[in-house]
Amino acid sequence: MTSLRSLSISLYTSSNSAPISPPIKIRQFLNSFNRFHGLPSSSSSLIGYLVFSSRKQFHSVKVQALAAETEQPKWWEKKSGPNMIDITSTEQFLNALKDAGDRLVIVDFYGTWCGSCRAMFPKLCKTAKEHPDILLLKVNFDENKSLCKSLNVKVLPYFHFYRGADGQVESFSCSLAKFQKLRDAIERHNVGNVSDYSSSASEKVEDSSV
Repeated sequence: MTSLRSLSISLYTSSNSAPISPPIKIRQFLNSFNRFHGLPSSSSSLIGYLVFSSRKQFHSVKVQALAAETEQPKWWEKKSGPNMIDITSTEQFLNALKDAGDRLVIVDFYGTWCGSCRAMFPKLCKTAKEHPDILLLKVNFDENKSLCKSLNVKVLPYFHFYRGADGQVESFSCSLAKFQKLRDAIERHNVGNVSDYSSSASEKVEDSSV
């Protein structure tokens, strides 16, 4: 007959020995995993390795996201249509004026670091889209300093207006708050195309009345 004391010892031993088996198996599994991957045998090293790997993957995804973002065109590189041209040299500038003929040419002198230039740019794109007959030349100040100096451009954003044989007809500085100033200049100097349109419209009216 088993005594109460011996029964207590037996229960105590079994209760203490029961949890020992699983950790041994887990430790053996971790050691096998580490040996297979060439890692240290301790389980803490494995945990550190897994944390490092997850962080490495996170940073890799973050770098890829930043790279995709940098691939987007800068604000000054965007165009609203074929009547917006980036000027990269004095020769290209002179050729653009010559090839424009009697079209009104607006030259936008800007800087990539200029906050006012950036604020005005969407309005300029919209204006160019609304007036496909106008040619808008974009001149980066930092990349065309000699050209800007020869044209006496000292403040940004700055605008020149050219019209065929008349040459330069107006120049001024303008901010987003005073954008109407640029619109008014367009109305003043783009009158040739308006009169041409009026004459062609009147001819159609005369033809229809015959």
